[in-house]
Amino acid sequence: MDPFFFLLLFSQILLCTAGDTINSTTPLSGSQKIVSQGNKFAVGFYSPSQSNTTSSTSSNYYIAIWYSNIPLLTTVWNTDVPVSDPATASLEIARDGNLVLLDQAKNRLLWSTNVSIASNSTIATIKDSGSLELTDASNASIVYWQSIDHPTNTWLPGGKLGLNKTTGLSQRLIPWKNSADPSPGLSSLELDPNGTTQYFIQWNESINYWTSGPWNGNIFSLVPEMTANFRYDFQFVDNATESYFYYSMKDDAVISRFIMDVTGQIKQLTWVEYSQQWILFWSQPRRQCEVYALCGAYGSCSEAALPYCNCVKGFSQKVQSDWDLQDYSGGCRRNVPLQCQINSSSAQTKPDKFYTMAGVRLPDNARGAVGASLKECEQVCLKSCSCDAYTYNTTGCFIWSGDLVNLQEQYSGNGVGTLFLRLAASELQDPKKNKAVIIGAVVGGVAAILIILAVVFFFLYQKYRRDRTLRISKTAGGTLIAFRYSDLQHVTSNFSEKLGGGAFGSVFKGKLPDSTAIAVKRLDGFHQGEKQFRAEVSTIGTTQHVNLVRLLGFCSEGSRRLLVYEYMQKGSLEVQLFPGETTALSWAIRYQIALGTARGLNYLHEKCRDCIIHCDVKPDNILLDDSFVPKVSDFGLAKLLGRDFSRVLTTMRGTRGYLAPEWISGVPITAKADVFSYGMMLLEIISGRRNADHGEEGRSTFFPTLAASKLHEGDVQTLLDPRLKGDANPDELTRACKVACWCIQDDESTRPTMGQIVQILEGFLDVNMPPVPRSLRALGESPDVINFFSDLSSSQTSQTENSTTSQTHSATSGNSHFQSS
Repeated sequence: MDPFFFLLLFSQILLCTAGDTINSTTPLSGSQKIVSQGNKFAVGFYSPSQSNTTSSTSSNYYIAIWYSNIPLLTTVWNTDVPVSDPATASLEIARDGNLVLLDQAKNRLLWSTNVSIASNSTIATIKDSGSLELTDASNASIVYWQSIDHPTNTWLPGGKLGLNKTTGLSQRLIPWKNSADPSPGLSSLELDPNGTTQYFIQWNESINYWTSGPWNGNIFSLVPEMTANFRYDFQFVDNATESYFYYSMKDDAVISRFIMDVTGQIKQLTWVEYSQQWILFWSQPRRQCEVYALCGAYGSCSEAALPYCNCVKGFSQKVQSDWDLQDYSGGCRRNVPLQCQINSSSAQTKPDKFYTMAGVRLPDNARGAVGASLKECEQVCLKSCSCDAYTYNTTGCFIWSGDLVNLQEQYSGNGVGTLFLRLAASELQDPKKNKAVIIGAVVGGVAAILIILAVVFFFLYQKYRRDRTLRISKTAGGTLIAFRYSDLQHVTSNFSEKLGGGAFGSVFKGKLPDSTAIAVKRLDGFHQGEKQFRAEVSTIGTTQHVNLVRLLGFCSEGSRRLLVYEYMQKGSLEVQLFPGETTALSWAIRYQIALGTARGLNYLHEKCRDCIIHCDVKPDNILLDDSFVPKVSDFGLAKLLGRDFSRVLTTMRGTRGYLAPEWISGVPITAKADVFSYGMMLLEIISGRRNADHGEEGRSTFFPTLAASKLHEGDVQTLLDPRLKGDANPDELTRACKVACWCIQDDESTRPTMGQIVQILEGFLDVNMPPVPRSLRALGESPDVINFFSDLSSSQTSQTENSTTSQTHSATSGNSHFQSS
């Protein structure tokens, strides 16, 4: 690195953070700041728009102190004199030793500590207590001024809040005017200037709306929560020169502050590192609407919803921008002047009226008036242009002149009553006009309802004519829908969107009138009688399992035979598994698919009234829903096809690598044929490629042979789909490879049942190392034998012998190779 560049960079770092001290030669300007030695507080130029707790767009800057060790910018002290450009302003030590804020562009003094200093050699240091101290440069124990003695809206631990009896100086908390303007607001928290030991929250230095009660030696009498404190140490000092209260933290690691909020409440807040936010620990007054004049003149407070403040009827916000910043003190203004205010005697000018506000907290400063009835009280108010409202109750007539403050609607405390608010006549509707408006509204409403009903009826009729919805009848079982062929033509747009096809027919996507997506399978070359077809479909329709595709209905018209299934969003395992997909299925999803498929087949083999053999287990017939839950499809086709099944098997020889050897030998087919097909498919799930694949030179390779060999060598990781980059559970991978190799044994009696496969994959059964099937050993010696597994165009003698042997063993008997875990 260039030495000059390094020195320049280092000098910029020093300028941005110049230790913890300002002296006569190092003023603070622009983006510079000083940080306390413990990195707890910082001093610099701050703009309210920097804080994420305000919606302000103000560009003004102020000298401020903020927490340096928390990410949420939070000030604890500030000047209230704005600076438009901190680059042309500086906080520095003046010639008289005071700490001053100067506007260099206008050569103007903006702020000063303004204390008498014996020596002009001073420094300003920010402490870990959060106090900025002006001290003698040669003797730090001589403190001329410290910010903690002049709190703004925040009272920090160790700071005093009280009264200097000698000078009369009161240390009090004053909130910001709003979240964008740190100039003083109207509320304040201070010790009673009359000498008692209680604190008051005052509005406009005149009205007390909360008191702590006097200090009783341990706590303030009206703050009983202090007795349950575990975080703070409290102390009240009262002597001849001063009275003050201060607090400290029992644990210095806890960050806490006491503020006078813009809402007019005092709040104790604690920083929670875990949630990265300030948590309210205590506040007073407890109810927001107890803050005096919170909503300003003609503003009404309500705690039923946010915002708390709203203008009463006939009034609107005086300064909308202040209300947007939660500063409601400006109150509201009349929308329409009163008659007497415009000095009009025209006959066209109607006299003022009164708006009834029931159940409100009556405003302060009521004045008694002579009135023997409600009507007389109203006339008294109308005769005085300064009268804004009146009330009449059992104690007499009372009127209000001038601005109404401290209103609260939906109030149930002391001072509740009915207020009659004076408004211009145009603000209130004439009762006769109201009646006409109501009648008109009723007539218009009835007409609108009749029009809407007519439109709805028209669309319903059109929908009925268009859909005539699938005149549905129930089968004997009562669970399936019998569709008309024309209905299925309509919902599939004349079978235009093909999802796939196979030996049994083609599948098309459709959508029922209620927007339910369906898959319609059209069976090709099917000749079974309609009565027998309906009976068989009804039986299959009752076969339901979470891992079986649900049959919703069917169609049987003439020679047309169609089955309607639930639609699977992810399509078939075939589509999701093999290379070409941009994102490979994770091992967890593959294992879920393998286990779910085994559960579905086990249900067909062992849990149904009649054992259902699928006869065509392959990735095409395993469908996946939106969560990749596998569902076996086409599981009833073997049962439906009956005698035609052997004819379909001839075409099934084009399905490479899934048919068990016994199909060739001509022996009766058992459920173990599905087990063989499942094992071949499981190997493809593991490897992510087809069992019978072609190498780069066109040479055929047979993955089951490789799988059996690597399993015996203990190297199952090489069998895993390379797209997974080895990311698989080793135990599950080994277990799946063993299961697959047991499933593809030549002798069907040595293959496990689907129930055993489920238990092995779930980890409830241990499984021994499977032998390498003789057909695979032969394949290893002669790669050309792959044709047997590819097309079943020829048979092996050894396979025939194994198949014949299988007839002498129970296909579902227990096996010593699979033992309880």
